[in-house]
Amino acid sequence: MATMKAVQIPERNGALQLVEREIPEAGRGQVRIRVEACGVCHGEVVAIEGHFPHMQYPRIPGHEVIGVIDQIGEGVLGFEVGERVGVGWNGGHDQVTGLTMDGGYAEYMVAFADGLARIPDGLSAVDAAPLMCAGVTTFGALRNSAARAGDLVVVQGIGGLGHLAIQYARKAGFHTVAVSRGRDKEALALKLGAHRYIDTLSEDAAKCLQEMGGAKVILATAPNGQAIAQLFDGLGANGEMIVVAGSGDAMPLSPVQMLNGRRAVRGWTAGQAKDSEETIRFSVLTDVRPMIETFPLEQANEAFEKMMSSSVRFRAVLTM
Repeated sequence: MATMKAVQIPERNGALQLVEREIPEAGRGQVRIRVEACGVCHGEVVAIEGHFPHMQYPRIPGHEVIGVIDQIGEGVLGFEVGERVGVGWNGGHDQVTGLTMDGGYAEYMVAFADGLARIPDGLSAVDAAPLMCAGVTTFGALRNSAARAGDLVVVQGIGGLGHLAIQYARKAGFHTVAVSRGRDKEALALKLGAHRYIDTLSEDAAKCLQEMGGAKVILATAPNGQAIAQLFDGLGANGEMIVVAGSGDAMPLSPVQMLNGRRAVRGWTAGQAKDSEETIRFSVLTDVRPMIETFPLEQANEAFEKMMSSSVRFRAVLTM
């Protein structure tokens, strides 16, 4: 019996555990992927803490997967052995990668063909991995927003999501403003493409944005309900705030704030395989890349802890 190294969640609220598992076989409609890299995402908490209905353990997490097809199951058309592919949160066949089916914290995994995104040769596996969740989420939110080229777009937070969002906003032709707490990230925000940086410790960000004419879109990437709410009044007429960072914090907003200027709040999450392919194409075309730290699979616990403590700059990626 051929085996592989994998990192699994043994039980609800259990610590990540390095194990030897049998190499899976591709079933009907599936392919087997030899994993090259897998991003470490806050979404893994959903699997660890069991927030998804009918969670089954042990479960291999990981939904930012890049690898090479090495086996094709019955009924799969359009893919070949040796082809580079990626798998994101939506794993095809109504499955959620790393939650309802095993994910990419392993040397091999199986995935449904309708959940696969093709990966071009010009993008390394470690650079591509975070784009399967952080990338597709921020790019999709901006691409499907009310903003058009030249509009004022604000990125709140400069972390794993925000550092990609700033790049996408600038490359898409938006007047890009980065907002964060303190001056320590100002130089980086401007280097990533922001036209202006606002420090919420020394400036009233909402007032600054109104003086600039009001934001068409505020993309909230930092999971702090209070900080997000404080920016809302920086929206212009018919502006929208798009929340992409998960948080249990309350976001105190009054109905009057939304009625004033017909402003709105909505959420956005990762898309389908087609959305991942479009995100990657745009990233390659415009040279958008994530800032990453790599860890071998055996150090998955360390990578996860650094991600949770926000001490990784800015995306952790496991290599096999």
